[in-house]
Amino acid sequence: MGMRALRWHGRGDLRLDDVAEPGPPEPGQAVVEVAFSGICGTDLHEFRHGPNLIRTGPHPLTGHEPPVTLGHEFSGRVTALGSPVPGIDVGTRVVADPCLRCGVCRWCRHGEYHICAKGGSVGLASDGAFAPYVTVPVEGLVRIPDAVPDDLAALAEPLAVGLHAVRRGTVQPGDNVLILGAGPIGVAALFAAKLAGAAGVYVSEPVTARAERAAELGASEVFDPASADVRREVFLRTGRVGPDVVIEATGLPALVELAVTTVRRGGRVVLAGISGGAASLPINQIVPFERTVVGSLGYNFDIPRVLDLIAEKRFDPGPLHTGTYPLSDGLAAFAELDADRGGHLKILLTPKEL
Repeated sequence: MGMRALRWHGRGDLRLDDVAEPGPPEPGQAVVEVAFSGICGTDLHEFRHGPNLIRTGPHPLTGHEPPVTLGHEFSGRVTALGSPVPGIDVGTRVVADPCLRCGVCRWCRHGEYHICAKGGSVGLASDGAFAPYVTVPVEGLVRIPDAVPDDLAALAEPLAVGLHAVRRGTVQPGDNVLILGAGPIGVAALFAAKLAGAAGVYVSEPVTARAERAAELGASEVFDPASADVRREVFLRTGRVGPDVVIEATGLPALVELAVTTVRRGGRVVLAGISGGAASLPINQIVPFERTVVGSLGYNFDIPRVLDLIAEKRFDPGPLHTGTYPLSDGLAAFAELDADRGGHLKILLTPKEL
């Protein structure tokens, strides 16, 4: 049997190809029938500027090389299991932690599978979920709580990135937090910071549609960096101290220095945005004030936490979902995102015809 899959062949070259359906899963693998799959900024970046995270030759862990079916943020239903998984059977609704891991390196053995020495991701280092079916490792399967519908479950992966960034920043009840950027990761960090008990959550965002959405979702105040001195404004609103935590969610190198100089003395900067650019770190703004700068990559057992938070109605991630396309219109969805000026946060693709 065949199916259609949206595959990356090279920079600017996405194709809806006819491919074979997955065969029976090998031990340690599962086949999932896809319900919804989100287009990530990483996917768009690969389309515009790749290859970045996609290897042009065989991946050292999977052996896969382009073309590759994109899609790593998805929900679906298990149709076959190559190995038993406690609590998950054929028919179980699941999302998948898409981090591929070797299981034997120092980082995997210490529970830091997301920074595995050979690691990769479903949808980048192996075929992903922009297709009716996807094969994934069983260790990544996470049962979807009954109270969470498939479309919201597909948002768990990007929400987990924001939650992980807040955890890396050790946001405490009563903290003041500044988030640079109100794209999907910035909005996810906004949700997570509020859940962590932050007293003030300030957002810097130049795109009007995204700034308005951040305000609607509970930001204490949103600033347009084109017309406001964000550093000064947040400094004044925090008793002339500065924010306890700054989360950089854009990947723009110029904002790294702003994050460092804006956080309070003894505060924490979390770099959650990914970029190929080089940033300037002002050492004289870090050492004398004992500021901490940390990186935050993806998630580490954060996806189950997000699903439970959605199930318990601790927050409503629905506003993150700004559009749905059938997979057959996937090329049009990428074109819309490529031309978009911030109106969209998360577009979901579905193999079902709408």
